[in-house]
Amino acid sequence: MAIAKAERLMSLALCLLGTRRPLSKRELRMSIEAYIEVGRPGSAAVGRPGSAAVGRPGSAAVGRPGNAAVGRPGGTAAAGGDESFNRMFERDKDDLRELGLVIETVDGIDGEVGYLARRDSNRLPPITLDAEEAAALGLAAKVWQQARLAGAASGALQKLRAAGMPLAGDVGEVDAGQPHSALEPRIPTHEAAFEPLMLACRDRRPVVFDYRKSNAARPEQRHIEPWILECWRGHWYVAGWDRERKAERVFRLSRITGKVRSRQGAFTAPVPDHVTVRETVESWAGETATGTARIKLRAEHGYPLRARALSVRALGDGWDELEIPYGHGLDAWLVEFGPDVVVLEPAELRADVIDRLRAVAKG
Repeated sequence: MAIAKAERLMSLALCLLGTRRPLSKRELRMSIEAYIEVGRPGSAAVGRPGSAAVGRPGSAAVGRPGNAAVGRPGGTAAAGGDESFNRMFERDKDDLRELGLVIETVDGIDGEVGYLARRDSNRLPPITLDAEEAAALGLAAKVWQQARLAGAASGALQKLRAAGMPLAGDVGEVDAGQPHSALEPRIPTHEAAFEPLMLACRDRRPVVFDYRKSNAARPEQRHIEPWILECWRGHWYVAGWDRERKAERVFRLSRITGKVRSRQGAFTAPVPDHVTVRETVESWAGETATGTARIKLRAEHGYPLRARALSVRALGDGWDELEIPYGHGLDAWLVEFGPDVVVLEPAELRADVIDRLRAVAKG
């Protein structure tokens, strides 16, 4: 059935593209084999799949299993065939338009409607992308590999390839003599919250979800107006306006529990022209240092901390003292090293680490 439909759509598209004048529905029916079969006795194309029925119950002709067409008084099988053809033609026409074919409708002199697809209207304009733009486009399409729009993204790339545009990942896209990297960048979209939040950002719809902070034992409900999604170091974040806190907030999608639910109504806060998601996350993650901290680190442990250390001094008894950059979120990072790290100063960092450890102990 799928192959038959694909052949029928291809035949209809070729007819509409190959004509110099509008073709009526009647002419199209006589030019395409699949349409000619509609209405013939014994043809399954008439009626519903699995039945040779012409039309529906109550129409001029009703088919039963095993019958080509059983006409009721006052009707004919041909009338049912016309109805089936009309439905099939309208569906095919809509499918072609959904695929991107521009089909024009023209009123003829005799009052009969005609259809055609002008080549100028259906020719892809010249597209020029440099290497960086082509790589970015191919990488953006990979975002949808696990999402619902994967088919649409693949279809868009196929149209560009058909126009002769090489994209990232295509075989032979690199000229001879040019190095070809064995590494293929990927952007994960495994979080279930990704797609509903993306649609909410696009449609400007408020959402509500349960969110568990890294130092919290239980999730809390958040009402936000989502602005933008951004990926940083393998994690997706959404930035938006927190209605309850009346301030801009950034949330990591992997910490959203349960479903993201849409809410009625418009945004209450203006959407900024530029949202610095990455800079905000870097600051919260301690990437932007505002000072220094002193910690005790067990010898031969915590190599990521040692790599960022400004100075290291051996204390003996299996411990070292490190001076490291101090920024927002450093407490969450230090907690991950457990008993191998002891904060010496500043006092507020030591208190934050202790609070997080207590929250973990409580479960």
